[in-house]
Amino acid sequence: MENVLALPDDGPLIDGERAAVDVLGEAFGAGADTVVVPVARLSPDFFVLRTGVAGAITQKFVQYGIRLVVLGEPTAVAGPVADWTREANRGRELWFVTDRADLEDRLARG
Repeated sequence: MENVLALPDDGPLIDGERAAVDVLGEAFGAGADTVVVPVARLSPDFFVLRTGVAGAITQKFVQYGIRLVVLGEPTAVAGPVADWTREANRGRELWFVTDRADLEDRLARG
């Protein structure tokens, strides 16, 4: 079974590399190999791909070998963002799940 660090809904906004590194520090401290981040904790720019925020954050997680799971429904997912989330869910490094049951199912499947 995975060692999962689930961040609470309230807390600092994850808005770039520095914030991602802070979360990764928490993950290493907890011995986690998966970090679950509620949508509410992500900067709105995370879902605007042209800003590069999502790329910077996810790249840090990939570099350190920690899976990033985004929990919840973003307010507007269409076009390139919808394509990106679908493609990400086919891999192992970045998942988008709607709720805890979806997360548990994904973790059980590996």
